[in-house]
Amino acid sequence: MDTSESSSEPQTAPDEGKQSARRGWRRWAMDTRPLRRPAYRRLWSSTIVTAVGSQLTAVAVPKQIYDITGSSAWVGAAALAGLLPLIVFALWGGAIADSMDRRKLLLITNSGIAVTSVLFWLQAATGLDSVAVLMVLLAVQQAFWGLNAPARTASIARLVPEQEMAAANALGSTVMQTGQVVGPLLAGVLIPVIGLPELYLIDALALCVTVWAVHRLPPLPPLAATGPGPRRAGVREIAAGFRYISLHKVLLLSFLADIIAMVFGMPRALFPQLASETYAPYGEGLALGLLFAAIPIGAVIGGLFSGTFSRARRHGWMVIGAVVAWGAAITGFGLSDSLWLAVVFLALAGVADMVSMVFRGAILLSAATDEMRGRMQGVFTVVVAGGPRLADVLHGSAGSVFGARTAVAGGGILVMVVMLSLAFAVPALRRYRI
Repeated sequence: MDTSESSSEPQTAPDEGKQSARRGWRRWAMDTRPLRRPAYRRLWSSTIVTAVGSQLTAVAVPKQIYDITGSSAWVGAAALAGLLPLIVFALWGGAIADSMDRRKLLLITNSGIAVTSVLFWLQAATGLDSVAVLMVLLAVQQAFWGLNAPARTASIARLVPEQEMAAANALGSTVMQTGQVVGPLLAGVLIPVIGLPELYLIDALALCVTVWAVHRLPPLPPLAATGPGPRRAGVREIAAGFRYISLHKVLLLSFLADIIAMVFGMPRALFPQLASETYAPYGEGLALGLLFAAIPIGAVIGGLFSGTFSRARRHGWMVIGAVVAWGAAITGFGLSDSLWLAVVFLALAGVADMVSMVFRGAILLSAATDEMRGRMQGVFTVVVAGGPRLADVLHGSAGSVFGARTAVAGGGILVMVVMLSLAFAVPALRRYRI
């Protein structure tokens, strides 16, 4: 008797099995559906170029300042010189992004960043060796970046449907995190070979590709205004953005979630001390490099496997879970005697940070109206830039008082306690879904 004929179970052809396996792979690998949309694909492609190029300049500027002055204090002063313009112009840029064609704003600001990179190249090529000029150029560059970032992110909601916003954020965040890993490594390799001027020039040329890609985007003018007269972009409009956040609890909570995670749980200021004291037997230089690289590498891994979470609909719970997971991983890092275990915990923290970024970004794009998205992204840029710097001050002080490992572990525990308390005290975030 032929058992195959009497079997009641359906038979699967080999090709069908392979297709099923591929579908299974796609369920947990990165969700690339947004890349099927030409406009989003152009915006994302331009991000690939700038993610690495911008990191070349981010390494070259402090390197050049240190070469001129021999002082880390001047390097720190330059970082502060770039922070204030970034904060001011990100807030203003968000209001501008809500009042004019976002494609046009992206063209203007990307061109401005490209011109600034050319000026960086000229001052280095001519041997000017002026810290004042470098700090002015850095401030101008960060001002243009502050104007650019809100418009770039707010445009995503006009290029992909709501159900693909999380996937689009995962694609963009993965590219940016990859740039933070590849860019500094590439700069370290290229500086001894081609020198600092050429590093600036590479960034400038890369930005020309970005300008071309943005030029190919469709027009993105403001949607029909809700009030009379043209939209403006002044102090009143920026204040209106903050009032809008205060009236929409889910938006406010998404910002608070990031502040909680970064301020209490970002221990990078303690990495040098940990590398020197706790992980010195592994080699201080190796330990320091691994500690700084671990979180971005974890974020990239999280992005590559973002198909496992990017289709989730309960965006609020995903943010809460990601922040709690970040706190748990940071706590594990603080308790680790082994460098390799510490790197694993930091990488896990990076994965959690990627999940948090994806869904916080999706909430900002979906919960806010189009006329407010630019201002929401401006505040988001300020929070992302300011939170880790506040964490540096807090952790540096706590590490001096309590010790580095105690400060790190205590910060991680504080993240979990505060986030869970906030989530259950104010239900708006845990109830939010698309």
